[in-house]
Amino acid sequence: MTQKAISNKKAYRDYFFTDKYECGIALQSGEVKSVRAGKVNFKGSFAKADNGQIFIHNLHIDLYKEASYMNNEPDRKRRLLLHKREIRKLENQVILKGLSLVPTKMYFNARGFLKVQIAVGKGKKMYDKRETIKKRTIERSLAQTLRNARK
Repeated sequence: MTQKAISNKKAYRDYFFTDKYECGIALQSGEVKSVRAGKVNFKGSFAKADNGQIFIHNLHIDLYKEASYMNNEPDRKRRLLLHKREIRKLENQVILKGLSLVPTKMYFNARGFLKVQIAVGKGKKMYDKRETIKKRTIERSLAQTLRNARK
């Protein structure tokens, strides 16, 4: 059974990404089953360094019905599992360069562990977003004309 990755599409629209990191996430009770069901919402989520650890905030994981009283708060902050040197590197990039840590994907790896991909990014301005839209429409129309020329 292959599962698709849950991605944060708005993050790709709103940020330029430089580095991407794969990290584990500390979840409790029925949250993993809820993620397997695809009940995750990245809207407004971000990662932040705090006391030598990195936490992901505002990541909404719906309650798992069958867990009953064992459920946790859906929007709580969750700890990301990274090596210390990676955490220090990310903290330095955020503090010194003024970049943001944005969760981009959530998926299960080959061993069945839940992984979160966070990316270091800089926010796009409105004109950057328009430029990206222009490029995408030009590429799409070019691919369409090539397909029609082959027929």
